[in-house]
Amino acid sequence: MKNLAILSINQDAYSETFIKIHKTLPFNISYYYGNVIPTHLEGKGYLLKNKLYRLYISVVAKIKKKETRLFALERSLRKENIDVVLAEYGTTGAECLAIVKSLKLPLLVFFHGYDASVTSTLDLYRVKYLALFKYASCVFSVSNAMTEKLVSIGCDRKKICYNVYGPNNLFLGVKPNFENNNFVAIGRFADKKAPYYTILAFNQVVKKHPDAKLIMAGDGPLWNVCKNLILHLNLQRNVSLIGIINPQEWAKLLGNCIAFLQHSVTAATGDMEGTPVAVLEACAAGIPVISTYHAGIPDIIEHEENGLLCEEHDVDLMAVNIIRIFENRHFAQELGKNSKLKIKERFSIDQHLQIITTEIESSLKSC
Repeated sequence: MKNLAILSINQDAYSETFIKIHKTLPFNISYYYGNVIPTHLEGKGYLLKNKLYRLYISVVAKIKKKETRLFALERSLRKENIDVVLAEYGTTGAECLAIVKSLKLPLLVFFHGYDASVTSTLDLYRVKYLALFKYASCVFSVSNAMTEKLVSIGCDRKKICYNVYGPNNLFLGVKPNFENNNFVAIGRFADKKAPYYTILAFNQVVKKHPDAKLIMAGDGPLWNVCKNLILHLNLQRNVSLIGIINPQEWAKLLGNCIAFLQHSVTAATGDMEGTPVAVLEACAAGIPVISTYHAGIPDIIEHEENGLLCEEHDVDLMAVNIIRIFENRHFAQELGKNSKLKIKERFSIDQHLQIITTEIESSLKSC
């Protein structure tokens, strides 16, 4: 079995379920994490493990005119006999390109969202991305919108592999009952997810249906803003912020709700979603999604087929869509049924992993 190094920024970020899934690929996996240039190897710790070793690496790196962290990573990749590298996020792929090239290893890179959309990131990495695109054997894109963006900044369309994340099979086992008045949302309270818009839309729903409930899971920089907005609108009885939850708790919530809500927008920085995993999980659970025409969401959600969409910032129409679902449970069930079927047929985790596996094996054969 070949040895695969996965290079990532974080070890176990709760919002990066897609990277956790990649750890199950059918290879001997060495998982590196800790920064844009990874500094740790999972199970073995810090690459610059003690003062003496750090001093040694620092001196040798200076002699070889290499950045210390990159030199330490390069030595570790050699020690682990790595055959192929998968970089999570284009920025990590770009920063680590030099050592992957020096080791003559095939490189595949996953773009996930901010790395292909934030204006300052694209400006900073413009030249490095061109070098990355030239060397990488495969560039994974998680939405059609992202594919077009990557082409526009210089990636050969032939190198791009469209591969949407697959939701954990746990969610396919959910059997929603549609018997209560709950709506749910989950994710980082960040600009591109605009949780405040979801709350503002739900405020309109409550005016017509005072018994409607919204449960919002997750945390992030806008959490306190949303908490204050709930207090200002006097929605404490209708909207609950429950913090970070595990997949099992999330599956339980999906089994006891009417629909999933997310009002994604393009942030002022240019930051956009890839394809939100929570949208895929809700679909797998058989729950209709009420969201926006943003990034990869319309790749998964077809309006009035398996969910309801509105334009970004259109709070009024989002409220109308929520009310439609609240007042017509049969419609909600039909949308949810279509969603589960679509995931099974086109966006399963097995299909997602198989595409990656095929591309890795192909890169190994051609190197």
